[in-house]
Amino acid sequence: MVKKRNITAKDLFSLKFVRSVAISPNEKEIVYGVEWIDEKDNKYYSNLWMVNTESKQNRQFTFGKVKDSSPVWSPDGRQIAFISKRGEKQGIYIINRDGGEAAKLIETEGSFKQLSWSPDGKYLAYSFRKDEIFKDKDGKPVQPTVRHITRIFYRLDGDGWLPKDGFHIWVCDIKSGQAKQITRGKYEEHWPRFSPDGKAIAFISNRSVDPDLNPLRQDIWLISPEGKNLKKISTPLGPKEAIAWSPDGKKIAYLAHIYPEDTWGVRNYQVWMAEPNKKNSARNLTPKLDRMCEDLVITDTGDVHGVAPPFWSSDSRRLFFVVSDSGNSHIYSVNLQGQISKILTGSFRTADIHLNGKTGKIAALIADVGNPGDVWVLNSGGGKARKLTSANQEILDQLNLSKPEEFWFPSFDGTKIQGWIMKPPDFNSRKKYPAVVQIHGGPRVLYGNAFFHEFQFLAALGFVIFYSNPRGSQGYGEKFAAGNHKDWGNADYKDIMAGVDYLGKKPYVDSKRLGVTGGSYGGYMTNWIVGHTNRFKAAITGRSVVNFISFFGSSDIGYDDYRELGCQPWEDWMRLLKMSPIYYVKNIRTPLLILHNENDLRCHIEQAEQLFAALKILKRKVDFVRFPEEFHGLSRTGRPDRRIERLNRISGWFKKYLK
Repeated sequence: MVKKRNITAKDLFSLKFVRSVAISPNEKEIVYGVEWIDEKDNKYYSNLWMVNTESKQNRQFTFGKVKDSSPVWSPDGRQIAFISKRGEKQGIYIINRDGGEAAKLIETEGSFKQLSWSPDGKYLAYSFRKDEIFKDKDGKPVQPTVRHITRIFYRLDGDGWLPKDGFHIWVCDIKSGQAKQITRGKYEEHWPRFSPDGKAIAFISNRSVDPDLNPLRQDIWLISPEGKNLKKISTPLGPKEAIAWSPDGKKIAYLAHIYPEDTWGVRNYQVWMAEPNKKNSARNLTPKLDRMCEDLVITDTGDVHGVAPPFWSSDSRRLFFVVSDSGNSHIYSVNLQGQISKILTGSFRTADIHLNGKTGKIAALIADVGNPGDVWVLNSGGGKARKLTSANQEILDQLNLSKPEEFWFPSFDGTKIQGWIMKPPDFNSRKKYPAVVQIHGGPRVLYGNAFFHEFQFLAALGFVIFYSNPRGSQGYGEKFAAGNHKDWGNADYKDIMAGVDYLGKKPYVDSKRLGVTGGSYGGYMTNWIVGHTNRFKAAITGRSVVNFISFFGSSDIGYDDYRELGCQPWEDWMRLLKMSPIYYVKNIRTPLLILHNENDLRCHIEQAEQLFAALKILKRKVDFVRFPEEFHGLSRTGRPDRRIERLNRISGWFKKYLK
């Protein structure tokens, strides 16, 4: 038997991350993606694997140092299309279900997403955005002489400078590899889906007068595979995602709400249905379900949540979808009369689901506090799910992991707040431990029952880890999510501090050795906390918001933050300033480590620069660590060595001041 040991920062290199699931039409096999890190190359790669739903026989399906993702079965189950990056360019590849070498269908400089097979298996529809690349006379990439900006939305974190032309719908002939663009213009199109008869492609597009300033005014459109007969489906105005045709071809399901002026994620995306050939037929099937019908549980073992579309039953009478609820994400279903059933619930995160056949099996990607994620299968009627893979069994068998303890505590006004405490794996009840309070980003996401490498790492170093979902978090209903709307730093701050009070009463916690940290919105709250209390002995703020007035123009989406904060800077600059941590910088006496990424376009590094300069002038204890090249999501998807360095900087700071 392998002797257990504590987890380390470098164990990140040994973890494998299951990314998506797709079940075959005969429901006998599930193809899924596995991402892994090559420590020597200092890069991420991903391959496709396949598992039998009955025998659990598991085999690697594609090989090599490539980036294969987003597998989609052909209607006859004989082929699988997937997106791959094999070199500098991304493309679409086709591979036979029996294996063999994958055939390149198309490859070019740009981004592919959301593949959809035609029902006869002859075509693929997809959304594609061509890169804008400048080259010298020898064909080598160079920086442009100038960048002429005419749109307010001209950059995006993770993507960088946006090309002038956005995502459009394309159709590719499988046999010839010839691709045709079927939508054009200043608008962008997403989520193409072939109708069951193959005569139309549905997609989502915002074709308002100025989509940049009205990003949530989306509609569902139909167009022929030849690019003709464009038609808008009658649906209420508002944001829409993840459309799906019913097998009988009479209905389209999608995720949406009807508030185009919504703030950041307060309103629930719910399951809607519309009949393409009927006006005013759209209706919300889940109006009484006060939960977000998406997985919003966050971890550091993957990028920010993806969106699993609703899936139809074979008789077109029921839909299956994911729901975020109280630290978990579950599988629910709803019929056309709005009756909701819970298909699979428990203390776990359902990161993806897929249905594809006639007998009603559901493929699911499920993670929990002790496992980054594996492939499971269950019957659509409910019952016990069966685990089919063990992607990380070898490394997990070696590790002595901490199991978080869930609890609820009352906040200042009696509202119950959900939280977790993670003790060191070699916990001794007679000892007192330093504790670290972790605050999530968003704010409209949630911590939950999912594997968090950073938390396990810090617990293994002898820290008690506390994390919770204060007001502003999702998973507890719209009223709770709106609890800090236009009022950051009030109820959310009080909720966190109520949790700290709860934590401090634990006999094994040394209340004189408390640290606090968070990234993005969590970084904002860290800045706010140390500007309002000296209770903590050390703090670490990551990729944070510091000044909402400068954030307006420096963030890729800052111009749109009036929806969340309540005003534009020129309307009430003092309101925004008083909601900004920089306003309280003179109060900060807690030793503060500032971590920020130099290519962060969501929270531009100028935010960190303001905070660092102010604290240096005030002669406070502050260090500033900058990560070159990295976007906002370094802790989840950054270059592996920089992720390790980030963890070591965090542990080093807390060791210095808390131990």
